[in-house]
Amino acid sequence: MDEKELDIRFLEAVDTASKMSQSELPQDVQLRLYAYYKQASFGTISYDYSSDFDLRNAFKTNAWMQISHLSTDEAKELYIKAINEIANKK
Repeated sequence: MDEKELDIRFLEAVDTASKMSQSELPQDVQLRLYAYYKQASFGTISYDYSSDFDLRNAFKTNAWMQISHLSTDEAKELYIKAINEIANKK
């Protein structure tokens, strides 16, 4: 599969995810999806502590840091797989 096909599948998964209600997903799944999305879209996290850093952001940052070893393509594949699994359970 080439890069363009992966990007198309990733954008389709993002579109599917945007139609899902957050209340339908457990928080751990939301964090995992967030981390995959951020890694796929921006690459490895660049930690920047700011004064408005709260507990919610700490969990999000931690989730992203835990998968920072993945390449952007690996993160896209895992995001697509997770979204497809969730969508197929409905």
